[in-house]
Amino acid sequence: MLWNASAINGYAIEASDGRLGTVSDFLFDDTSWLVRWLVVDTGNWLSGRKVLLPPSVLGHIDQKQKQFSVRLTKHEIKDSPDIDADRPVSRQMESHLYDYYGWNPYWSSGLYMGSYGYLGGYMGGGLAIPPSADDRRRQEHANAQRDNDDPHLRSINAITGYHIHALDGEIGHVEDLFVEDADWSLRYLLVDTKNWWPGKKVLISPRSAQTIDWAHKLVNLNVDRQKVKDSPAYDPSTTIDRPYERHFHGYYGGIRPSHPLYLAKSG
Repeated sequence: MLWNASAINGYAIEASDGRLGTVSDFLFDDTSWLVRWLVVDTGNWLSGRKVLLPPSVLGHIDQKQKQFSVRLTKHEIKDSPDIDADRPVSRQMESHLYDYYGWNPYWSSGLYMGSYGYLGGYMGGGLAIPPSADDRRRQEHANAQRDNDDPHLRSINAITGYHIHALDGEIGHVEDLFVEDADWSLRYLLVDTKNWWPGKKVLISPRSAQTIDWAHKLVNLNVDRQKVKDSPAYDPSTTIDRPYERHFHGYYGGIRPSHPLYLAKSG
């Protein structure tokens, strides 16, 4: 199902033994346009401390109550590594979280589990095959590289309001983003064109985002303004159903989503 990110912002997070807090932001990878973390504000429970949760731990979505269930306890969250909400999230910080919970990190190819690299698999007796010296060196290098990498994590709150530039000039600003909850991909940017084309809002696929200039708060597209102007119309009452998506992606070059369609929900 497609959701407006702004609609999910503020949803409560319910652990198995009580409320953890509310969703205050999403962090996405600006190379894959996948949501990697939900930022949860714990409010009075942990004196305003913020924690990160990957979408993979989310359980049932209760639209009526506006909340998610998660397969964690409050005690687990309380003892999780602290994050500095005012600084970019580093790969090292992500690694600490994955190690603490014993999860596979999203950048793993299946070799990295927690803080150990299982390079040889398992034998029938349940004993791991010891890695060779070369394997250990490669894993050590990968670990060092992982700690120094820029994970390209960006805030949805931060990109909201960014100006959108087509090849031949500005066309508007990012008003919202649509999130697909099947895989937590960002499927569309909702663009308000009121300063250029009064009264019209359009959807832009991340595939049309050529570059993002974070320093100047710009999203640069690989299409011109006329292409955007003539794109399928959008308004809040529009249902992003299969025919709409077929029309939209056909218009922008025939690129269609690889997974089944889900209807858009704005609240």
